[in-house]
Amino acid sequence: MRIDWHQDYAAIWRSHSQKLKAVPIQRLDSVRLSDLKGIDKQKQAIVENTQHFIDGKTSNHALLWGARGTGKSSLIKALLNEMAPHGLRIVQVDKDDLSYLHEILDSLEEEDEQFRFIIFCDDLSFEAGESSYKPLKTLLEGGIELPPERVRLYATSNRRHLLPEKQSENQLSGLVDGEIHYADSLEDKLALSDRFGLTLSFYPADWENYFSIVETLFADTITDRVKLHEAARLYAMGRGSHSGRTAKQFYQFYLAKL
Repeated sequence: MRIDWHQDYAAIWRSHSQKLKAVPIQRLDSVRLSDLKGIDKQKQAIVENTQHFIDGKTSNHALLWGARGTGKSSLIKALLNEMAPHGLRIVQVDKDDLSYLHEILDSLEEEDEQFRFIIFCDDLSFEAGESSYKPLKTLLEGGIELPPERVRLYATSNRRHLLPEKQSENQLSGLVDGEIHYADSLEDKLALSDRFGLTLSFYPADWENYFSIVETLFADTITDRVKLHEAARLYAMGRGSHSGRTAKQFYQFYLAKL
C-alpha cells in the first residue's frame, strides 16, 4: 500500500515475512505543544530545529533522553500536529526494523520534494552484543554517500548513550598527558550518541509541574483545585511517580469516576 503523504501525516514501517510495508497511521494523538508543561526549553530547541529543517536550512538529528514519562514522545507527536500543515511527515521505525533503514531512505527520497520526513525511533536503546544500531550511523553522518537532505532522525531513549556502559570499560580508559582516552569499546558506544547534533535531556517533574499538568488536563472539568490536587497526589504516591505520564493516567482514571 502506497502512502498518500498529502493526506497521511504519519506512517509506521513494518516488515511482514520479508515483505516491507509502510502502514499509514489513521488515529494520531491529538497532543499539542501548549499541552506540555515544564519542558519549555526542550520545546523551544526542538521547534527551532524542526522549523529550520522544514525551511531547508541547516538542522540536526535529535536525541531526546531522560526519565520515563517526562514528555519525550509526546513532544514529537505535538511537533507533527503543529507542523504537518507545513510539510512535516513522520515515519516511525521500530528498533527491530532498522535493518531496513536503507530501503526506507530510498523510498522517501522518491517522494514529493515539498515534504520533510522525520524517522522517529521511540524508546531506542541497545543491549550488549547488539549490532542493529549500525545502520543508524549511515543516516546520522553518512558514508561515501551523503545522508538524505529531506530526512532527519529523532529518537527518544531513557539512556544518554543508547548502549549500556560497563564499569570495566571505564577502567580500561586512561589519562595520556592529562587528556582522557576512552577504551575502544567505549569509544564506539559514545560515537553513536555523539552523531546527534541536538541532544535534549528530560528530568522528572517536581510536584508543582505535576499539578500544573493535571490542571491543564482537567481545565474544562474541575473547579475545586484543592480536591483535585489531593486526589492527584494520592494517585501519584500509589504509582510511585508524579510524571506527566502519571498525570495523564490519573486524568483517565479520575474522569471515569466523575
